[in-house]
Order: sequence, then structure tokens, then C-alpha cells
Amino acid sequence: MSKYLLEIGVEELPYKFITSVEAQLRDSFNKFLGANNIKFDNIEVLTTPRRLAVIIDGLADAQPDSTKIFKGPIKKIAYDENGNLSKAGEGFAKKNGLNPEDLYVEDDYVMAKVEVKGKSTKDVLIDNIPSLILKLQGSHFMRWADHEEKFSRPIRWLVSVYNNDELKIKVLDIESSKISRGHRSYGKDIIINNPDEYRAKLKEGYVIADQKERRAKIIELANEKASEIGATTRISDDLLEEVTNICEWPVAVVCNFDEEYLNIPDEVTITVMESHQRYFALFKDGKLTNKFITIANYIGDEFENIKAGNLRVIKARLDDAVFFVKNDTKKKLEEYVENLKGMTFQKGMGSVYDKTQRLIKLSKQIAEVLGVNDTDVIRTAYLCKADLATNLVFEFTELQGFIGSDYAKISGETDAVVQGIKEHYFPLNADSELAQGIEGQIVGIADKLDNICAVFASGKKPTGSSDPLGVRRAALGIIKTIIENNLEINLSELIKLTLELLPVDVDCQADVEEFIIQRLTIFLGETYKKDILEGCLIGNPLEKLSDYIKRVQAVSEFDSPMTVENANRVIRILKDASFDVVDEDLFQYDEERNLYSAVKSIKTTDDYSEYLKQLVGLNSKVDAFFDKVLVMDKDENIKNNRIGLLTLLKSYYNLVADFSKIKG
Repeated sequence: MSKYLLEIGVEELPYKFITSVEAQLRDSFNKFLGANNIKFDNIEVLTTPRRLAVIIDGLADAQPDSTKIFKGPIKKIAYDENGNLSKAGEGFAKKNGLNPEDLYVEDDYVMAKVEVKGKSTKDVLIDNIPSLILKLQGSHFMRWADHEEKFSRPIRWLVSVYNNDELKIKVLDIESSKISRGHRSYGKDIIINNPDEYRAKLKEGYVIADQKERRAKIIELANEKASEIGATTRISDDLLEEVTNICEWPVAVVCNFDEEYLNIPDEVTITVMESHQRYFALFKDGKLTNKFITIANYIGDEFENIKAGNLRVIKARLDDAVFFVKNDTKKKLEEYVENLKGMTFQKGMGSVYDKTQRLIKLSKQIAEVLGVNDTDVIRTAYLCKADLATNLVFEFTELQGFIGSDYAKISGETDAVVQGIKEHYFPLNADSELAQGIEGQIVGIADKLDNICAVFASGKKPTGSSDPLGVRRAALGIIKTIIENNLEINLSELIKLTLELLPVDVDCQADVEEFIIQRLTIFLGETYKKDILEGCLIGNPLEKLSDYIKRVQAVSEFDSPMTVENANRVIRILKDASFDVVDEDLFQYDEERNLYSAVKSIKTTDDYSEYLKQLVGLNSKVDAFFDKVLVMDKDENIKNNRIGLLTLLKSYYNLVADFSKIKG
């Protein structure tokens, strides 16, 4: 078995492309080797800003030999009356590169069996690797020199090594060799004699080729530096991924800025450091400090220039923030609400001010349903979008809500309103925290519903997997907020009210409900089986989400295949038939009376585990009924009466789920 290394050397790649290309390379080589019937043990993809490497281990040296069967025309067409090949027969042989002696007749057709020797893996790689590289996908691809082909960034060198041998390939005008390059500041070529020495040789050239190793090194260095000054750091996965993808040789450097900048909101300072400068903020006793860590892609031990350069950059950004805060806070937050009239929410959906008025009405309705004092709720709804008109949020749009919360506190709003303004955007993503206060929960649900309904009413129903308008995230936020906080809300009624409040008259309630139900089942699909989730979609689950969840939980824990089968038997017999009346005088058998009596004795309850136990208790009566009684009796009245009995029985099963969709 052999080992192969391919390295594509490039100009610095966009960090987002590096993340996507790792999966692309692995998948494309997997499919390519599989399609060519070349066996291998493992494919590893290594990435840095300047190189993409593929290492294939346990690689077979050739395709296996194979036998190909060719089927030609029928015998009487392929041969003439003298047994010689006709024009059609000769054409079949020539087309497939066959000799006349290769042909034989089977089932009256001309056939040929040819032993095909497998190609060497080296030849297959040489023929296909250039196209594999140039088929990679990404945004903002570019052309360079005179090439028509595009790639993320110009390709500068190629390394192609099969065991100890160079495997010559050519991509555009770049020919491969055994020569790689180290860190941009290293300045020396690196000769790769075989794939096994690739990592070590690059490390000698100050390149950590393995992104997982580089990621771990960054965490280690950051924690070490933080520990040296008695601090801690919080590194988000997104920030860590970005920093990992913009350096080849990470070095942690502690920098600082003037403490006076700690007077501006922490969220602003942290956003400047993380989102704009890719720094790691440092904390002591849970409080932000004026120190931070930057990860330099650097060879050496002189850091003063690095510190000075980073200080200049962050000082300029923080000076801007200080200026905006001072100017914004000259007015109270509520004074910015009027400015929302000049800001468009969505085309055709009015201004952000109009949206605010809708949120007030929706939030008031939700508070009334939940029995919550609506004073702080309404105030939160009134102020929740005001910060969109401030200078600071205009500069740092990702801080909307956080800035509004800080300005509300400065303006003297209640703690509940301050918290609600920030939390009404929660959850910010699939894994982030939910609103803790009832104000943030209520206004957040109203805001997200308004967003979703506005998108659907505008005819922008989401398609595909992308979520450019954030409606999938909004639907998930509503669902999680309601479920996690046990809020008894009729979402269907709220959707109706939300659509009525929009400035357009579009009937899309069914589409909105279907969309949210899809998100609900996808969310719960991480915990429960798909057939149970679908089976419990009796009626409209959005009318009472808590009831739907209870039924899903109960059916998931339920273990009675006989009950499921009996429910399905009833469903199969009835099909679309139903009858509303049951007349006991028309019963002819004790089994009918016994089943009717047992069904009537069932007590409905929202403790569905207990309710299902009652359904289990029906099994013997249901079995006896089907063993003795023919439902489709010749007498129409008796038949309808038995259909009525089964219709009644089905209604009790349906209080929990449609068991025809549930696997026993």
C-alpha cells in the first residue's frame, strides 16, 4: 500500500474559504477514488492560509483488473447468411475496439467479454488531479495572468509526491515538484521527500500544517499568556476558527489600551477586539480588563512593534466608540424612537417605527394571555428598536439591543426594561442563551413573528438551505422560548393577529404555520424519532405547543406494539368512513357491548402516559371484537353502527396521535 501527498501553494486565502474547502477536498477525493475503484485507508486534508494539502494513506497502486461484457446487435443483423460479420457487426466491433475473434453469440445476441487491466493509480492521479483542484467552489474566485480558469487565489506552487517519488502534475502553468515553501518570513525552500515527513519538514520552516494542531496551539498559548497576568480569556468558536485560518505559525502577544476606554459599554470594546481586530479579550474576576491577546503570524521574539501597531489600531476604533457614546447619550433613549419613522423596515412593510407600533400591540396581547403585568412589557416594546437610530449602532450593527440596553439604563429605565431590550433579540444563534426575563421573552416572540410574517406576506418565502432573512432562526427562537419557559401561548392566533397588523392584506397564515411546524419538528428531531413527531401532529400543534410536547414525550416512552397495531387496524378498516351515532340496541354480540363500555369508561387527561395505559387496557376488548364481529355486515344499520363504534374508538386514539404514522 502507498501514500500520496498533494500540496497546493497559494496566495493568502480568505479564512471562510479555508473552512469550506477542507470538506470539499475530502469529499471530492473520496468520490474520485471510489468512482475509479481505487482502494485507500484514509484521506486527510491539512489547511493553512497559504496551502491546501491532501494526504492519502493505504493507497492501492492500481485499479483491480476487471471484465467488461459488451452486448451488440442480434445475431441475424451482426452476421450475413455466410456467417461473416455484416456492416453492423463490424461497426460494433470497431466501436468497442474488439477483434472478430472476441465475439460470441448468447441468447441470440452478439456478445464480447474483454479482460481489462486496471490502470496504475499514478496514471489515474495524473489524469484527474488538475480537474479536481479547479472544480473547487467558493465565493469571489479570481482569474490571474492569462488564465481563463478561476480559483480563490493565485496558485504559486504544487507538491506531488507518491511514496518517495515525484508524481508530475500540471495545473494551469504550474508544474509540480518536491519543493514546498515555509513561512513567508522563512525564505527557504523545503524539499519533501515523502508524505510521512511533510508535517515535520514544514514545522522546521515555521508552519504548523495541521489546522487542528494549530487551533490547539492557539488555545494553549492564549491560556498561558492570560494565566501569566492572572486573567482568563473567552474564545468563541467563530473567532478561534478565523484566527486559526489566518496564521501558519501562531505567537501570542499581550497588548493593552488605556483604562479610560473601560468606561464605554463592555459589549462595544469586546466587539472592537473580537469582530474587528480578531483579538482575545481578557477578564479578571469576570470583569473586562484593558489588556488583550493578539495572535501574530510571526517568527521572532521582538514584539514591541506588534504591540505598538495593535495599540494604534484599537485606540482609533475605541476613540470612535467614545465619541459616539458621548453624543448618543446627550439624549434619552426614548427620544430616538421618533427617528425610526425615517428607517424602512422591509419594502412594503412600513418603517421601523410602524413595526414598533405593531410590536406594542402584539406584546400587549401576549402579556394579557399570559396574565403578565404589561407596563414594562409595553415600555420594552416601545424602546426595543430605538438604538437603531443611534450613531453607535450605525457603526456597530451587531450590537443592536446591547447598546439599547445600556442607553436605557443611562436613561433611567427600570431594570426589567433594560434587560428586556437586550434579551428580545435572544437567542442570537442556535446555541446561544434564551431571554431570562418575561419582557424579553414576550417582545422577542412578537418581534420574531412580525419578521416571519412580513417575509411571507412580501412573497419571500425561504427556499433551499440558506436563511438570508433570518426567518428560520427567528422561528427556532420562538419555539425554544415557548418550550423552555412553558409559555401557554396560542401561536396560531398570534400569527393571525400579526398578519392583520401588517400594512398589506395577504392570506398566508397556512404557509407561516406550516413553516414554523417544520422548524418545530426539525428542532425536536434531535431528541425524538421522526415518525413519532409526525404522528403527534394531530390538529394544529401551534395552538398549544406544550400539549404537543407532552404527547410526543409520552408516545416516545410508550412500549405497546399491540396498542399501535390495534389503532392501525381500526384506521385501515375505517379508511375514510365514519359514523357519528352508536345505538346500543343494535349490538348483536357481547364483544360489541364490552368494547363500547370500555371505550366510554376512558377518562381523558393531559397526563398522556396515564392515558396511554388506559388505551392498553382496551387491547383485549379490541382483539375480541375483531375475532367475533364482522364490521361490514349486510344489514346497513348494523354496519353503520359498528362503523360508529370504531369511529368513537379512533377518536380516543387520535387524542394522542395518528398511530398510522408511527412504527410499532
